[in-house]
Amino acid sequence: MLRIGLTGGIGAGKSTVSRTFAECGGVIVDGDVIAREVVEPGTEGLAALVDEFGHEILLPDGALNRPALAAKAFVDEQQRTRLNAIVHPLVARRRAEIVAAVAEDQVIVEDIPLLVESGMAPLFPLVAVVHADADVRLDRLLHRRGMTEADARARIAAQATDDQRRAVADVWLDNSGTEGDLVERARELWFQRILPFAHNLAAGTPTPDPDSLVPADPEWAGQAARIAARLRTTCGHRALRVDHIGSTAVPGLDARDIIDMQVTVASVDVADELAGDLRRAGYPNVAHITADPAHGGSESLHPKRFHASADPGRPTHIHIRPAGTAPQQFALLFVDWLTSNPGLRPDYLAAKRSGPQSAARWLGEAYPRARSWAESTGWSPVN
Repeated sequence: MLRIGLTGGIGAGKSTVSRTFAECGGVIVDGDVIAREVVEPGTEGLAALVDEFGHEILLPDGALNRPALAAKAFVDEQQRTRLNAIVHPLVARRRAEIVAAVAEDQVIVEDIPLLVESGMAPLFPLVAVVHADADVRLDRLLHRRGMTEADARARIAAQATDDQRRAVADVWLDNSGTEGDLVERARELWFQRILPFAHNLAAGTPTPDPDSLVPADPEWAGQAARIAARLRTTCGHRALRVDHIGSTAVPGLDARDIIDMQVTVASVDVADELAGDLRRAGYPNVAHITADPAHGGSESLHPKRFHASADPGRPTHIHIRPAGTAPQQFALLFVDWLTSNPGLRPDYLAAKRSGPQSAARWLGEAYPRARSWAESTGWSPVN
């Protein structure tokens, strides 16, 4: 089962994308609908709101007076925090109940207005953010929803910033054009990325790796940060550390467009325990890779586990290695060594362009040089 997180600022057009995904076959779990459901008359949610904000937030029939609640809850950060502390746990519990009832072969789209604010982004294998500039959103709220300007501005200001949303967005859907343009982009995303992702995940099949080198991409660091957050959430305390490794972790170095990540664990047994959780996070196990080759003068293989992304839009390798092994240490050292010694990069790049065997030979020769640098500089992995 593939779960997609969908979010966007108020008035950005998230509902249009949600509706389009539903027409394409997605199962929509709507955070707005659930948020209304958990504070209906007779619920523990409404009772808690009354206890916190007073009976003034009720209509004569006992239902929630939403404008009255907004007037109290959106005046400052402290009041919003009090509101969220009541509503968010109830919404999360109800969402989990709905998801548990969905068939395994379906794609779940969780439409969550405050996905960023609630810190939920790492829970999803893919996060799509619908964006429109603040002035466009303000105009929509005034003319389509009939809000006052003060209320609309307060709602926008209370939500995450564009930078905060970009930091969690695997997909950025721009809605500065027409609704038809947005629908077309959403359908393209569904059929070219989300549906293949779901099929790969169901089959336990990673997406194919790109073969060619590409120019260094400044977006790699941000993409790796999102993957690292996802891996930390998925692995929890079993991950001793999570690091961006390999060529894409070296600023300015051309590489294949594959993000390599290393999850350090206490043992291979722990790595095996992670297999199911990592698959649900979008990273099926590649069963035939169970060890690193002999490394650093050692003649023995080094056990590891290897997972790769099922997402065709972001090829990713996950190397799970026990702490303290030569490959685990060298993966960390290699990035710092090349980053600190830019003069070495042209030779490494030339070796990679010559083919896998040439690159492997260069890496083998690089190991003692990197170790010598580490000893001379007092290098140790940064936590």
